[in-house]
Amino acid sequence: MLALRAHLPGTDLEYYSLPALQDQGLGDPSRLPMTVKILLEMQLRDEHAAPETIRGLAQWTGEPPSEAFEVPFMPARVLLHDYTGIPAVVDLAAMRAAMARAGKDPRRVNPFVPAHLVIDHSVQVSQSGSQRAYQANSEREYEQNGERFALLRWAQQTFDNFALVPPGMGICHQINLEHLSRCVQVQSIGGRQVVIPDTLVGTDSHTPMVNGLGVLGWGVGGIEAEACMLGQPMYLPFPVVIGVRFSNALPPGTTATDLVLTLTQLLRKHGVVNTFVEFCGDGLSSLSVADRATLANMCPEYGATAAFFPVDAQTLRYLETSNRDIELIQLVERYCKEQGLFRIDGAPLPIFSELLELDLATIEPSLAGPKRPEDRVSLSGVRENFSAAFPSKKQETRPVDLVYAVPTPVSSDEQLSEGSVVIAALTSCTNTSNPSVMIAAGLLAKRAVEAGLRVPAHVKTSLAPGSRVVTEYLREAGLLSYLEALGFYLVGYGCTTCIGNSGPLVSPAIEEQVQHEQLNVVAVLSGNRNFEARIHPLVKAAYLASPPLVVAYALAGTVRKDLTSEPLGHTDAGQPIFLSDLWPSSEEVAHIVQTALRKDQFAQEYGRIYQGDEQWQQVQAPAGSTYAWEPASTYVQEPPFFADLTPEPSPLRDIEGARVLVALGNAVTTDHITPAGSIAAESPAGHFLSEHGVRKPDFNTYGTRRGNYEIVMRSTWANIRLRNELASGKEGNWTTHQPSGEVMTIFDAAMRYRKEGVPLIALAGKEYGNGSSRDTAAKGPSLLGVKAVIAESYERIHRSNLVSMGILPLQYQPGENRQSLGLTGQEEFTIRGIADGLVPGRLLEVEARDGERLQRFTVLARVDNAAEIEYLRHGGVLHMILRQLLAQD
Repeated sequence: MLALRAHLPGTDLEYYSLPALQDQGLGDPSRLPMTVKILLEMQLRDEHAAPETIRGLAQWTGEPPSEAFEVPFMPARVLLHDYTGIPAVVDLAAMRAAMARAGKDPRRVNPFVPAHLVIDHSVQVSQSGSQRAYQANSEREYEQNGERFALLRWAQQTFDNFALVPPGMGICHQINLEHLSRCVQVQSIGGRQVVIPDTLVGTDSHTPMVNGLGVLGWGVGGIEAEACMLGQPMYLPFPVVIGVRFSNALPPGTTATDLVLTLTQLLRKHGVVNTFVEFCGDGLSSLSVADRATLANMCPEYGATAAFFPVDAQTLRYLETSNRDIELIQLVERYCKEQGLFRIDGAPLPIFSELLELDLATIEPSLAGPKRPEDRVSLSGVRENFSAAFPSKKQETRPVDLVYAVPTPVSSDEQLSEGSVVIAALTSCTNTSNPSVMIAAGLLAKRAVEAGLRVPAHVKTSLAPGSRVVTEYLREAGLLSYLEALGFYLVGYGCTTCIGNSGPLVSPAIEEQVQHEQLNVVAVLSGNRNFEARIHPLVKAAYLASPPLVVAYALAGTVRKDLTSEPLGHTDAGQPIFLSDLWPSSEEVAHIVQTALRKDQFAQEYGRIYQGDEQWQQVQAPAGSTYAWEPASTYVQEPPFFADLTPEPSPLRDIEGARVLVALGNAVTTDHITPAGSIAAESPAGHFLSEHGVRKPDFNTYGTRRGNYEIVMRSTWANIRLRNELASGKEGNWTTHQPSGEVMTIFDAAMRYRKEGVPLIALAGKEYGNGSSRDTAAKGPSLLGVKAVIAESYERIHRSNLVSMGILPLQYQPGENRQSLGLTGQEEFTIRGIADGLVPGRLLEVEARDGERLQRFTVLARVDNAAEIEYLRHGGVLHMILRQLLAQD
């Protein structure tokens, strides 16, 4: 394929020419989806690529090929954040320790491709509503996470190809969009400088946000990312690409947030799991890159692998605005046009597996909730939506003592009730990456303050942008002070409320009232996820909304008010103020964005991105090529994965005499499997920390303690809203041990089964493991002894994580499930067909015996390629890579 390497006009660089494929009789790539073109270009560069893979992609028609083929995907770089990055670094450190114990050079364990880790998930909204909040939260972040940060500083100093962004700089996806991504990369291949598309994988499901910039990337589990860093390609099936054609433009009064909530509902209902979504149509020209990034960010919420926007004139404009070098911008344009990767209005559309249509002019103001991001509701229907979701309680108001509330003006008639908004957060990379909606929020706040409106004292307000540039342009526009006047003070630059780091409600009195009266109170946030118990353990309802609507609901103080027809509040003179009175025009927003957002703001903030503040400079890291594990640490411990690694893996065995640890329903998320939020004192993890001398205020969160496998084990299926059918009606981390019938915590049951020598399985329904790309959602079950999961369907990332940890994902036959087969979870299970030659897609035989009752059925082995069989055979992909390293001279 070297004949396809050509000189890029106007440069001294080379590239692998896609148009040249037609000259060699391999196919015409001109009508291929951009996604397929990028995958095809990657194969042209790979000297080990199979000819049938190149031919299959070059002749892609949207229809499955007659012969199945796999597409090796080796990204140009890897992106991590600290929640998933800490376990990844711990794994790499453990592999180095294993190498050292075997007398090998531990430095062989080193990233093969460039990796960036951004510390963005550690900050919590411990304080809010004041100028002091940002500094106080930052100090608390360092106070709680010193051990974690020391590990990361060690990694920063020890690993090659590893760059670390310290706390307080922003959210990884927004930093990726605004600074790290280049659209094209230049690599040395065969001694020549070659231009290639910028590609990546990230250890967060919202990695596709960068698809809005024309960069192909998606979220994977930390285990897959580690494998990629160590040179192991991912293997993709035949790509299915669903086109979404946009026409017209968004109507006045709507935002990109309203569009993405509509799109999420549409695509989740249509079904796009395990597919690539690619946007097309002349309507794209009306959407800025910031708008596109909002739509691509919520890709995991509609279930696709990626959500790609081709490079076009808007892309070049964004690169210039965000202070990319002019040489890079020119290279992006030249390369993409030569390769047919540049979108132009009026050009013939690519051929897709399927084409959907969406008229932008039909979009209306929307929210999503109260529990799932795909459950869109129009602004006028929020009140009815909430009442329908929580019909059991009377909707009367309930007074609350506000003596502990934040020091903001309080009117005498403020009350806490069903539907009261207790959290209003401008947060998340989804929307704070978009200057238009942030400026709109600031303008709405300005008009509200000028009208004399105030936020009720029971509402906890916060501003947590994904980039330091956000506060710069809000300040430049003169709008930050108005947001602060309503309580939206800066609390940190990172994932806060959206990930569950929302901190306490505004007062103990309010928390006590919510618990005592069992009130269904509400969070409204500009984020991307609102799963049960994710935002705050006391907040059962959460609505996703655009930033201006977050401000509006903060002012309203309740979702039991129709903001399209009822006033947000009244002036001191009693004059009603409606949302329409405060909403800024599109022209006003666009003018301020144009004048307040400047290149020098990006230059200033990203010029110091790797330096960190004084607190970061004071973090001390251990020296040496292997990590010095501290036995007393409750944050970082060497995991047991490689402790007894044999030179050769044991043969695969059938699973015999297994018991069910959990029997779960549909749409169980990774938040249900491994929560990220606060640790309850009476939970197994809480007991462990207490026994090791940690005070309750210092528990921190489950997410921050994922570097300690003891916490990972105890946090598995620990969500307080988990509904396990074996828990005798109890919510939370409970199950029933079999055959004793004793109800106990899931962790205690797993430990008892381990002593008894009993293997474990889990049963689940549809969409098992959707949500965040948490490798701990596979590591935790593995540590507890789970050997297989039987589900109706899986979300892509979680299925891959299970295989990567040596857990066998199995799928019921179409039309069958636990209920139709009469499975109670009390049975003893045997799964046959594994030992005598497991292959991708094989049907396995299952026997479930409960006393004299025996149920036989078949399940599909969801190992999707030969590489995954090897992962299972080795007990996990990292075990396989470590054995390969140990075998080298």
